Amino acid sequence: MFTKKTLAAAMMAVLPLASMTLSAPVQAQQYNREAPRGPMIRGFNVDEVRRLEPGVELNFDLYGSPGGSATIRIDGAMRNLTLSETEPGQYEGTYTISARDRIAPNSAVTANLREGNRVATQVLSESLLRGPGDRPRGGPGGMAPRVERFDVRGANDLAPGDELTFTLMGTPGSKVEITIAGSRGIFFLPETRPGEYSGVYTVRRADRIMPDSAVTATVRAANGRATTTTLGRPLLAGPPRLATPVARYCSNCATVETVNVVQVQGNGNYLGTVGGAVVGGLLGSQVGSGNGRTAAQIAGVVGGAAVGRNIDNNNAAKAGANQHYEVMVRYPNGVTKVITYTNDPGFRVGEKVRVDNNLLTRDQ
Repeated sequence: MFTKKTLAAAMMAVLPLASMTLSAPVQAQQYNREAPRGPMIRGFNVDEVRRLEPGVELNFDLYGSPGGSATIRIDGAMRNLTLSETEPGQYEGTYTISARDRIAPNSAVTANLREGNRVATQVLSESLLRGPGDRPRGGPGGMAPRVERFDVRGANDLAPGDELTFTLMGTPGSKVEITIAGSRGIFFLPETRPGEYSGVYTVRRADRIMPDSAVTATVRAANGRATTTTLGRPLLAGPPRLATPVARYCSNCATVETVNVVQVQGNGNYLGTVGGAVVGGLLGSQVGSGNGRTAAQIAGVVGGAAVGRNIDNNNAAKAGANQHYEVMVRYPNGVTKVITYTNDPGFRVGEKVRVDNNLLTRDQ
């Protein structure tokens, strides 16, 4: 028979299992959605040789995702070749032909770039042999290869990790080498379609590429003839990014909040009223004693104030009414300040001003 404590203990044991069961599909879905994409090979090249015999070296270059493991397999070779990553995303290696190898000019060469359990594969699109054994490439006879168009899809910036996509249209079956001023090494464009070469260059931390850096493409044919062309446009997709200006705090900058005109009667202003009240209070204090004395003192103050006003009125009649201007400004931190002028200073509400020694000047 279950008691309340037994039921509560059973529920506490079941709830964690239920939450694990419900959260598992959500975690799996999130993992699949954020799964990283596999490695990429952007270029694969070999330096052709004139003979395929023991002792000859085949130099390979591969461009792709950095941090991977690159290997090459040659049909007819007795072993595979592992490439070394000389720079991020650039892999190089040399295969020396042995007497046991049976490598032909048209032997297929396959490159694998592995990251974890993901592999990118690309087959070499050119022959290993330069000369009579090579398959026809580079145009008829001894003519140099032609270049019809050389263009780039620039980046918004040239920071490390930004990509520059180069495209060249020209003679099919050629080898295209790209050099960028401010970068190290040569970048090869693979032939994506007959006569169309395209590849992506990723800016590295060691690069010092500028928007107007010179970019040169060399199109090399099997017969040894080559054509060189220069890119005729900047490497940025748009105007260079401007540094965001840093706002500097202005300690004497303010904004005009109000402009008030204050009427002043005579020269005494409040002084005549206050002075008369003081005189009347002193006179009243000399009359009587006790409560009567206090009453007389109060009456003296009131009467003295009236006398003071009469003094002001008399002065106003002699000197005429006067006025001054009070300009209240507000600082960015919310503090206000009032500055007085005897004449109209000409400021308007909302104007930006600077406060220097109780004087206002317009902020230019």
